[in-house]
Amino acid sequence: MSGTEQTDTQVLVIGAGPTGLLLAGDLAAAGVDVTLVERRPHGLANMTRAFGVHARTLEQLDARGLADELLATGTTLTRARLFGRLDLDLTRLPSRFNHLLVTPQYEVERLLERRAEAAGVTFRYGTELRGLRQDADTVTAELTDPGGTPRTLTARHLVGTDGVRSAVRTALGLPFPGGSVIRSIVLADVRLTEEPTESFSVNGSGDSFAFLAPFGDGWYRVMGWSRTRQVDDSEPVDLDELREITRGALGTDLGMHDPRWISRFHSDERQSPSYRVGRVFLAGDAAHVHSPAGGQGMNTGLQDAANLSWKLTAVLRGTAPDPDALLDSYQSERHPVGATVLRTSGALVRLAMAHSPLTRAARSLAAGFLNAVRPASTRAMGMISGIGIAYAPPEGSHRPAGRRAPDIRLREGRLHELLRAGEFVLIAPEGPPPALPKTAPVSPGHLVRATWPDPARRTAVLIRPDGHIHWTNG
Repeated sequence: MSGTEQTDTQVLVIGAGPTGLLLAGDLAAAGVDVTLVERRPHGLANMTRAFGVHARTLEQLDARGLADELLATGTTLTRARLFGRLDLDLTRLPSRFNHLLVTPQYEVERLLERRAEAAGVTFRYGTELRGLRQDADTVTAELTDPGGTPRTLTARHLVGTDGVRSAVRTALGLPFPGGSVIRSIVLADVRLTEEPTESFSVNGSGDSFAFLAPFGDGWYRVMGWSRTRQVDDSEPVDLDELREITRGALGTDLGMHDPRWISRFHSDERQSPSYRVGRVFLAGDAAHVHSPAGGQGMNTGLQDAANLSWKLTAVLRGTAPDPDALLDSYQSERHPVGATVLRTSGALVRLAMAHSPLTRAARSLAAGFLNAVRPASTRAMGMISGIGIAYAPPEGSHRPAGRRAPDIRLREGRLHELLRAGEFVLIAPEGPPPALPKTAPVSPGHLVRATWPDPARRTAVLIRPDGHIHWTNG
């Protein structure tokens, strides 16, 4: 690693949720010295709000050797019915993971924590960030340890993955503009007496909406909202309230019983204007938060981490020709994605909350259009699943640079299997390798070579560690 500054760690990550765990694990696997700070005591909560893992996130986990194990923890859904009319066929997604995986967030955290520990991440649980300062070379975090004793840690870079109430974002003085999009949502995991006719259901009436999804082990995640019951998060909630909401939205409560947990919460739409301030970065809910519609929150954060980790690695290795430009590309690539997720999830929740007959008629027309016009529904599924996300081509390159690379089969194996090395992958014909662009942040010692199955194919493609195309000569 380059740099002579005396630091306690090279990268300090604040927040041990899914985003922080994936980021820290990536960095440590690449040989970066990483410390991960979490204010909670050690021990993952067994009840969490996130429950859906989309196709692009499963691809990212496959590139880390975790997807197949995670698939065994939940159930896969290939179709989703929304508003009683819109039928989304996820098998049309151009991915090995052409489905939605329903599994609790704690299963994702369990696998990512195990990987991070094995890679050598230093964990500091029960430790809270109180402030930070930075100069041209380092970031110093002011912490309080589990015993209440003040400590400091110095790093080359710091990443805040500490959620919607981010202490890192607060310490930077960054605004978090936006507001509450929906209040008094009731969320629970329940058993059902009756088998649902649809594996995944979302519907809204004039005064309520609800969705229902199976975990595959007899438990179901249910979320409901009623226009007539708008109260603070602190107000008591019980199963009778959720039953009533579900009957209003879905026509039945399916005999739900024995909740293992139930809570009330509200959902905001907010986004920080800056994901980078000097040597400090924001990712996940610390950078953006949005409605639960579409289940994109955890997925977007994990993809933030996959985008940032290889860029920090390249800078710390000294293989980035222009370190500042590479780190700035995290903002230019991921901030628009966060804004798009805010728009799409916000549109979905507003459709679900449609109250007037005119608005509900418009919703029905939109659903009918998406059912009838296949390219439109495919594009919608691509954005929600993450498969359709593409970045601008790097300077001096052209499309398909910036797009997601499919998991193609090469002579050496599937692309995702080769990406498990955490390095760039160069796919080229047999023989001497082509000259790579001088702007590519990669060195020959950190490059995986692969060859096309068809010897007649003469093009070369350079794939980034996050599975997006960096450059092609054809």
